[in-house]
Amino acid sequence: MESAASLRMRSAVAAVCFGVLTFAGTAHAPAQGKLPRFALKSGESAELRNYFWVVNCQSILVGNPTAEILEGPEEVEVAVKPDKILPRAQNCAKEVPGGHIIATAKDIKERKDAKLTIRLKFNTKQGERQSSDTYIISLFP
Repeated sequence: MESAASLRMRSAVAAVCFGVLTFAGTAHAPAQGKLPRFALKSGESAELRNYFWVVNCQSILVGNPTAEILEGPEEVEVAVKPDKILPRAQNCAKEVPGGHIIATAKDIKERKDAKLTIRLKFNTKQGERQSSDTYIISLFP
């Protein structure tokens, strides 16, 4: 017959093994949720996102940002379109300098799905900043 200490030890080992197996099984789970999707035909454009940088509802952007494609189909290009933006999430009452990131499809020869990763680099009064976004894009001729 096993002693109480031996039984407790086996229970503890079993619990640790279960914990390791549980966490090991989730180690390869994706770190982000579903990616935003959009579709374009030849010559069409779509707004991907807005950009601005505020502190206390005052813009601290210096100059216009640049956008570059880090990964994506060669039939797509991105551009920065300056505009005034109302930062609603920050409860600002006035528009601030900012703009839109626009994706445009060039001449598409065949249907294709691809991942599009863009990086936005901009200067602020607090220094250089950058952000990136990834999308799934469907292209149609």
